[in-house]
Amino acid sequence: MAGHGGGRRGAAHEEEHENHERWLVSYADMMTLLMVLFIVLFAISQVDQKKFAALKDGLAQGLGSTTDVVVSGGTSINQTDGVAPAAVNIGGAGAAQSSTKAAQQAPSGAGSAKDTLAAAKREAANLAAIERKISAALRAKGLDDSVRFKVTDRGLVVALVSDDVFFANASADLRPKGRVVLRAIGPVLRTVSQDIAVEGHANHLALRSSAYPSNWELSAARAGSVVRYLQSDDGLAAERLSATGFGSSRPLYPSSDRRSIQVNRRVDVVLVSDQPSAVRSLVPKIAPQLSTL
Repeated sequence: MAGHGGGRRGAAHEEEHENHERWLVSYADMMTLLMVLFIVLFAISQVDQKKFAALKDGLAQGLGSTTDVVVSGGTSINQTDGVAPAAVNIGGAGAAQSSTKAAQQAPSGAGSAKDTLAAAKREAANLAAIERKISAALRAKGLDDSVRFKVTDRGLVVALVSDDVFFANASADLRPKGRVVLRAIGPVLRTVSQDIAVEGHANHLALRSSAYPSNWELSAARAGSVVRYLQSDDGLAAERLSATGFGSSRPLYPSSDRRSIQVNRRVDVVLVSDQPSAVRSLVPKIAPQLSTL
């Protein structure tokens, strides 16, 4: 029994010894972390001369400045030699030459405006030529008064006035005369490159129809009918076509005008211009001049 008790005291002594030395593990971990910290601080204190030169050249080209900037810093966080840092010239002759070259290559404001105006004139002339082709095709069928033309910053708008020509009241089914109009302009639309947005519009009168809850649905259905006809009968590619219904939200005339009942109920076929916005904004101003020539 004595031996047994002695064994227990020995085990307790060993456990007590292990507990007293456990602090060494934490101490070693702390020293390792401190060493890593100083290594990182030492590493980030190094100045890569090649990268600094690239940064200097980039700033010189971007800012075009010749200001002398003092860049402080040594080779490490603990190394100082008492020598003042040299001034770094951001810019200089190389940057000045780069700035001059860039200025020569960049188009002048006057030249850019002249190019934009020339592009707008070409686009206006192109839309005017398309309008003449559509008018000639309709004239040959005796349907001159079936559409109205307008040039906007979006392109050429061919308004199909639907007062009993294209659709019956509260209906989205194309009438025979409306099919004749679309059949006449379809060949012209196939020859142009613009995308075609078909937009349905309605007048302000309340709709009484079991098929369409409001003018929104009716206008969208009418636009869809025109798109289906242009694709199936006139052979226009589906990826060029889109259909949208605007209800009575975009009238040509206010409801107080007697023309609003007839003209606001329409379907617009828009030949969407693919020119930049700066060019498109000038086209409506130029188009009236071409129509008088």
